[in-house]
Amino acid sequence: MNDLLDVLSVQALPGYKLMLKFENGESRLFDMSPLIDKRPFSRLKVSNAFFGAHVDYGTVVWPGNIDIAPETLYDRSVLLGD
Repeated sequence: MNDLLDVLSVQALPGYKLMLKFENGESRLFDMSPLIDKRPFSRLKVSNAFFGAHVDYGTVVWPGNIDIAPETLYDRSVLLGD
């Protein structure tokens, strides 16, 4: 089991993708599209709310008290090369 890794930065991309930088130095790509029609994430489809993603307390959050666990972001993301 990996230690919990904090997200240091996030960039929301078209297609409901998140470019993430973790505290271990890895850059990873997370695809939110399988989750975007489920609650509470479906609210992010309105008025480009998805692009309001930012980092708070080591994970990705959006206005309206929407967040996603950092371990989910790490475990379900793809490592990007440098």
